[in-house]
Amino acid sequence: MEMLRRSSVFAAEVFEVFDRSPTDKELVAQGKALCRDFIQARLQRAGLGWNKPEHGISSSAGGRMAEVSATFLRLGDELEYMRPAVYRNIARQLNISLSSETVLSDAFLAVAAEIFTAGITWGKVVSLYAVAAGLAMDCVKQSQPALVLTIVDCVGEFVRTTLVTWLKRRGGWTDVTKCVVTSESSLRSHWLVSSAYNLGHFLKAVIFFLLRER
Repeated sequence: MEMLRRSSVFAAEVFEVFDRSPTDKELVAQGKALCRDFIQARLQRAGLGWNKPEHGISSSAGGRMAEVSATFLRLGDELEYMRPAVYRNIARQLNISLSSETVLSDAFLAVAAEIFTAGITWGKVVSLYAVAAGLAMDCVKQSQPALVLTIVDCVGEFVRTTLVTWLKRRGGWTDVTKCVVTSESSLRSHWLVSSAYNLGHFLKAVIFFLLRER
C-alpha cells in the first residue's frame, strides 16, 4: 500500500510538471532557443557557417518543443515560398549598417513592434522569426557573425515584453502546432491565406522604420 501511495504521489508530481503553465522565464528561454534553431536551419540551407551556441531546442528540450521548432521552420518555408524577396536582404530593406549592436537592436525591435501593432497571431510570430533569420544571414554574409547573438537576444526581449502574456493564455509555444494540418495541400491553402495579411504588416513595418524620425 505504501509503495502504491508513493507511486501515486510520483505520478502526480510528473503530471504537474507537464500540465502546469510555463513561467515567463521558461517562455523567454524557449523563444530564444527556437530562434537559434530557426537561424541555424536558414544558415545551413544557404551554405553559411555559424557556430551555434548551446541550449538550442535539440540539446535542451526535445519532445514537444522539438515539434514546435519543426513547425516554425515549416511555416517559415510557406512564408518564404509566397514572397521570397521579402525575407532576404533585410538590412538593405531597412537601410541600416550592421556595424553596431545598437543600430541592429533598435531596427529589429522597431520593426517587431510595428508588425504586432494590430494584435498577435501565430502568423506574425513566425514572420518575426523569419525576419530575425534574414537579418542573421545578412550579419554572417557581412562578416559580423557575433551580431547573430544580438538578434537572438532581441527576440528574447520582445518575447518577454510583448508575447509572454499571449503565450501563457495559449499554454505556451506548443499551441503553434495546431496551425499545421495533416494534408500538405490543406496546409498550404490554410497557411497561405492566413499569412497574406502578415506579409502586409511586415512591409508596412519596413516603410514605418524608414520614414520615422531619426
